Amino acid sequence: MQIEELLNDGLKREYKIVVEASELDARLDNVLTEFRANARIKGFRPGKAPLSLLKRMHGDRAKGQVLNEALQESSAKLFEEKEIRPAMRPEVDMASEYEDGKDLEFTVKVEILPQVDVEGFKAPALERWVAEVDDKDVDAFIERIAGQQKSFKKAAKTTKAGEGDAILIDFVGSVEGVEFEGGKGEDYQLELGSGTFIPGFEEQLTGVKAGDEKVVKVTFPAEYHSEDLKGKDAEFKVTVKEVRKPSEAKVDDELAKNLGFEDLAGLKESVKGQLANDNNSLTRAHMKRGLLDALADEYDFDVPQGMVDLEYRQIWDQIKRDAIQTGEAKAEDFEGQDEPADADEAAEFRSIAERRVRLGLLLSELGVKNNVQVTQEEVNRRVIEEARRFPGQEAQVFEFYQKNEEARAQLRAPIFEEKVVDFVIEMAELTDKSVSRDELEAAVRAIDEEDANPTKGKKATPKKKAAAKKPAAKKAAPKKEAAEKKPAAKKATPKKAASEKAEPKKAAAKTPAAKKAPAKKAAAKK
Repeated sequence: MQIEELLNDGLKREYKIVVEASELDARLDNVLTEFRANARIKGFRPGKAPLSLLKRMHGDRAKGQVLNEALQESSAKLFEEKEIRPAMRPEVDMASEYEDGKDLEFTVKVEILPQVDVEGFKAPALERWVAEVDDKDVDAFIERIAGQQKSFKKAAKTTKAGEGDAILIDFVGSVEGVEFEGGKGEDYQLELGSGTFIPGFEEQLTGVKAGDEKVVKVTFPAEYHSEDLKGKDAEFKVTVKEVRKPSEAKVDDELAKNLGFEDLAGLKESVKGQLANDNNSLTRAHMKRGLLDALADEYDFDVPQGMVDLEYRQIWDQIKRDAIQTGEAKAEDFEGQDEPADADEAAEFRSIAERRVRLGLLLSELGVKNNVQVTQEEVNRRVIEEARRFPGQEAQVFEFYQKNEEARAQLRAPIFEEKVVDFVIEMAELTDKSVSRDELEAAVRAIDEEDANPTKGKKATPKKKAAAKKPAAKKAAPKKEAAEKKPAAKKATPKKAASEKAEPKKAAAKTPAAKKAPAKKAAAKK
């Protein structure tokens, strides 16, 4: 095999590889010999058919196997000899067809991973927001629990039902006079204003009282789960048996006992512990963002443009989905549009993509150099969590991850990143800042929203709007400093930060090239 370097530009490499005809012939003979061992050919004993005959009968299949093996083994040898760490799948271009007696010539184009210098790494100083749990937080939480435990009591027969009241009803639904499956119910308690039934159903029952009979006319939504009912007009004959008024649960020992505690004091102690754990999760999420911003300020190195392009497309696809889901645009408005029409928006999205890729590679290198490991038990726990998301299909989920190593790597990646983040935070000099729980929640909520939509506030601008739609006013892009492009460098160098706050993609454990989905942030909850 002959290797010739055609391109060495930054992280881009291109090589010409020639596999001699003699090597291909030897490989082909080996493959045909394997075929012969199991071939059943009339007139020949098993394993005795001549190779020339096998070549005529199975030559195309054998050559396909030889070509595949030659490409894989040649590429592997190239990467080993040149000490190449591919960032993504290499691109192979065949210079000619595989023919008997001729050399096989092809080119391999590949982007390599940058050399990220983390020797002597020092964790940045971080500010840790700390929110203490006080009695008013506990009381407010329990008040919300009590609100969710409300019950309904029968009202006088003359009472008219209003929003927030419940009515006990029997109903029978029909489409074009024919009852449909699932459209009948008896002694059903419906809370008016809950949005439980089809849009328009509950509103028409406002003001009814016990003993009333009413025909409710509605139209099933176009996206309704039943194919037979989508978009259909329907009538429901409703008989009102009772009107019930809400009765809020009292915050007392009885409420605590209903929730499984001995008394109110036990409930309060449990809630206080839960809120403390929540605060710790929120604190870590906020601190992680500070860490990533500090690392983005400190490190700058060239990143593979193929990885950036992939991340850039994912960001743009998300923007388009958001525009379509909110009704700002239609899918056909973006047909053939692979990037924003506005050049400034496109540049900003690409800057965010570069930041994500760079941080992902940096965290990966820090994890590998410091021997951060993800155990099989940790991955198994994540598989169990995934299986729980699909009740009744747990066995299929387990089997999928058992047989799919790439899918398991995708589960391993966020675990790896979180462990790297914890490793760095443990090294960091921390300065505590006391804040309220509301302040901490608001800060983390903003982080979560920005991670879910790093270009929040922007609208995807189609090149051509649908004729029926009024053109939307163009929104100015927030001013952000794009990361300056620099020449290729073997080691990371300090830089001035790009101001975007987007999270990195995950780096798979022990595989700096891998780039996975963003880690799930701590939910801002009470």
